[in-house]
Amino acid sequence: MATVHDGAATVREAVDRHPLVPLPHRVVSRRAWGADVVTLGLEPVDGEPISYRCGQFAMVTAFGVGEVPLSFSSRSGPGPLEHTVRDVGAVTHALATAGPGDVVGVRGPFGTAWGVDELAGGSRAHDPVVVVGGGIGLAPLRGAIEVLTATPDSARRTTVLVGARSPDQIVFDDDLDRWGAAGATVAVTVDAGARGWDGHVGVVTSLLGPRLASPERTTALVCGPEVMIRFATRALADRGVAPGRILVALERNMQCGLGWCGHCQLGPLVLCRDGPVVDAGRIGTLLEERER
Repeated sequence: MATVHDGAATVREAVDRHPLVPLPHRVVSRRAWGADVVTLGLEPVDGEPISYRCGQFAMVTAFGVGEVPLSFSSRSGPGPLEHTVRDVGAVTHALATAGPGDVVGVRGPFGTAWGVDELAGGSRAHDPVVVVGGGIGLAPLRGAIEVLTATPDSARRTTVLVGARSPDQIVFDDDLDRWGAAGATVAVTVDAGARGWDGHVGVVTSLLGPRLASPERTTALVCGPEVMIRFATRALADRGVAPGRILVALERNMQCGLGWCGHCQLGPLVLCRDGPVVDAGRIGTLLEERER
């Protein structure tokens, strides 16, 4: 079998034949957020860009080190695809320190998506949307928010609630301003303030308020630490949002991306295949049981 070293055309043929072969991508941009979070813009070394849906993920390879699952933090279309990574281990460190001109591997896309096309202009085009992101959990939501704020009508129906541990941990701050300028309602909170911070302090669910205007028609997109997902899901349900309309993105130790190895199993779900985006009705109490 041909290897990834046999030339760009052979690489593309190998990827088409086998989903475990990464497609080389060149880093074309790098943006740092705070001390340990980086967004990389990637373009294929050869061939057409990967087509994906907001909420899906790819396995991203630091050649010679390893690979990790990373959600797409951009919307599919013209321009580089983007992945946002936190520097927490050997592979993520290699990716986070990569710069323009370096080559990494990408295979995918894998998993389920947010379904934002329906929310932005399809069968749910008039529904309110509440997006709740915690920390770097905003990254898998970013592409979806881009779609939702692309037109004035869908932007006005979109509320973006963002939580971070501290002001220096807020990611995509320029995007937050742009989404607000497009017509979305955007609110940010931090767990602990700092000198010069005059914004909201508290957990992200405190931004929801006591009630929602049309909970029976509201769709919620939630991503962040599991404890935040649990509390946000509960808070939204308490305000009348049906579990089937609360979509959450879950992460586990994804390795194959194809549902073969079982490393990312959560109860009956294999999250690389059945997730990462799952409605709250399907996960039930699985997250609470995992904490016990």
